[in-house]
This record gives sequence, C-alpha cells and structure tokens, in this order.
Amino acid sequence: MLAELFSPEKITILSQIILIDLVLAGDNAIIIGMVASKFPLEQRKKIIFWGISGAVILRIILTLLTAYLLQITGLRLLGGLLLLYIVYKLYTDVIKGSAHEDDIKVDNSNFLKAIWTILLADFTMSLDNVLGVAGAAGDHYTLLIFGLILSIILMATAATLISNWIKKYKWIAWAGLIAILIVAIELIYTDIKILFL
Repeated sequence: MLAELFSPEKITILSQIILIDLVLAGDNAIIIGMVASKFPLEQRKKIIFWGISGAVILRIILTLLTAYLLQITGLRLLGGLLLLYIVYKLYTDVIKGSAHEDDIKVDNSNFLKAIWTILLADFTMSLDNVLGVAGAAGDHYTLLIFGLILSIILMATAATLISNWIKKYKWIAWAGLIAILIVAIELIYTDIKILFL
C-alpha cells in the first residue's frame, strides 16, 4: 500500500501537480489584491473574503466537471491545446515579465462590480489551474483532490509569497511551465492516439 503510494509514477505526478499549483496559485491572489487595494480598509477585507471564497467554489466545481469531461475522447485534445495557450500566456506574463495588471480595469465606485471583476478573473485562472492539475493527475483521483486542496491553500495563504519567489527565482516559473507543457502534450497525444492511430 505504502509502496504503491510512493511509486515513481505517483511521485512524478505529484511533482507536476505541485509545480503547476505553485506557478498558477499566485495569479488569483494578485488579482484579488489589486482590486481590493482600490477600496477603503473595511471594504477591502470583504472583497478579499468574497474573492477567495468565489475562487474556492469555482475551483471545486471546475475540478469535478473537468475530471469528468477529460474522460470524453476529443476533449483531452481541446484541453491540451488550451494548456498550450496557457503556457504561452504564462511565458509572456511571468518569464518575460509583461504583467497582466494593465488588463484589469477596476471601478472602485462599486463594491459589486469589484467582486464581479474578481470572479471573472478567478474563473479563467481557476480553469487553467484545474485543467493542468486534472491533466497531470489523470485517473488518480486522490492526487486530483490533493491538487485541489493544495491550490486552495496556496491561493488563500501563500500566494503573495509565491509570486515574489517566482519574480526572484525564474527557475520556479520555468519548471512550472515545463510541467504544464508536458501535461498538455500528454493530453493531446492520448486523444490523437485514440482518434487517429
């Protein structure tokens, strides 16, 4: 039982999940922090609370959906292609350093609009994280659940620290990008093999 838990395959998958979570978890917190910073302190706490709560709920729903959808032939190919695009986006944002702060327009006159901005950003960022983790985990549902819990913990607690690490130590970003790229190629290859070979 213990040997099965720490098999080379499981350790490889676990490493991929941790790297993917490390690279992608910081994004949600950065967006939440950016939007919240435009508001007075009392509202800021509420925005951070609702922003993180929304991201957690979205991640749980998307994980359940994605784990199911990735079983359907053809959708892994689409998921893999989407992950390739995410690799490109991360390369331009994280490695090249053209941060996405300019893309987010914050209307600080309205609390609900700020929450909506966060939820929209959370949706796209949760989707890339869940796709990466679900693709890496494959049929290993315990590892998928571990990835979900880890991403929530990292986003809620250590996201600012992680984003600083990634800026300081570029190799973390590169390692995460390579992990996502491997997952994307595996997803695409799995469906191509089923569909065409």
